[in-house]
Amino acid sequence: MAASCSFVCCGEEREADKAVVVRFSNGSVQNADKLDFSMLKNTEESNPRKKTRRILVAESDRLSYVGQNFGVGSMKCNNLCKYYVGVLNKQTMTMEVHEAQLFNMQPVIPGETTDSAKPQDTTQTYREKVDLLIEAFGTNKQKRALSSRRLNQVGSETLQQAVAKAANTVIGEKGLEALQQEVADAESQGDLALHLPPCNANADKREDVYPFDELLSPVEFGALEQGGAKMAALTPEELKKLKDDGRCLSIVKHLENLPTESESRDKTARCAFYLSLLLKLARERNITRKFGQEEGCPRIIQGKLFKTFTVETFNNGRIQNMVSSSMRVKLAAYCLALLLHMGNMTADLTLLHRDLGITEARMTEVAKSMRLTLVKPARGKGDNIELQDDSRLAALVLPLIKYDNFTERRKRKKMH
Repeated sequence: MAASCSFVCCGEEREADKAVVVRFSNGSVQNADKLDFSMLKNTEESNPRKKTRRILVAESDRLSYVGQNFGVGSMKCNNLCKYYVGVLNKQTMTMEVHEAQLFNMQPVIPGETTDSAKPQDTTQTYREKVDLLIEAFGTNKQKRALSSRRLNQVGSETLQQAVAKAANTVIGEKGLEALQQEVADAESQGDLALHLPPCNANADKREDVYPFDELLSPVEFGALEQGGAKMAALTPEELKKLKDDGRCLSIVKHLENLPTESESRDKTARCAFYLSLLLKLARERNITRKFGQEEGCPRIIQGKLFKTFTVETFNNGRIQNMVSSSMRVKLAAYCLALLLHMGNMTADLTLLHRDLGITEARMTEVAKSMRLTLVKPARGKGDNIELQDDSRLAALVLPLIKYDNFTERRKRKKMH
């Protein structure tokens, strides 16, 4: 019958009381008794991270082994779980259980430098490290791609140096302040040019500078027949109500003076209906698919308005159409071009900027970008003197006028 034994707890152990279990990386040792083991500990015992660091050294006549419980060569299993070793006392048949830690013993060859002696170059980027690996272990295809990329990089650096040299030459000739002013002027002019209606600056007739077909195609113009008829049938009382509302002053002005000739009258009425939709769109923020249904807006006109004067945004899980600030500028330009065709190439900027709800300065900027001539009407007599003094007109005159771009600069206050 096998003899029985009992376990004995050793109580609370200190770090120095832990048993040591070693494993040799190059195989098992035949004569372990001939190895001289020594344990080294870190001297910074006040540091909680370093006080548990240990280095185990095993020396023999032929070779030395070194193991440590920290750093790259340590065994990670010490941090994942605890190991225990039982020591059996054969006389008392009791086994003492001690906490243990494992060491991976690696042979140390004299004269060989370790990886820790070669500090890693921290200045290298990830791309540079991958390139070094490709040079050493990459395939022929990868090496050719690396060589090609490096040649392109050299060409790119040469081009950048040439561009920098040319830029310094231009800055030296013109001056930095003058170049910044030119860039600002070009950007302001370019932003507005993106939202202007198609323009034929070399046209022989004023009507062809901003072609009417670019504003309304023949199919779209034909779809406005019913809406134009409603506009032409408005009574003086209804026109007065629109005028008192103060949102369609440009439209009321043309409806009060409709031409007597049938074709011109029909065209003006249809344009007035389309202009009313543009003005309503300019006053909205978020546009729904029900826009224009109360006014009897045709489906083809509604699609044109959504496509030309709104931007799509994603909000609350769905796509919405909204009128951004840049789209309001575009609406102002198209309304102005439409009013030019309605008013014999002359439009009232004062009434239009009030209908659109934008500032007069912004409206004037749009008119200048369209190369229109600004006209201040002569002082009138009678009851309409205030309105005439406040009005400002824009006319399309050939050849088109070109305004000098300028940026307003604020004067700095002197500090006393």
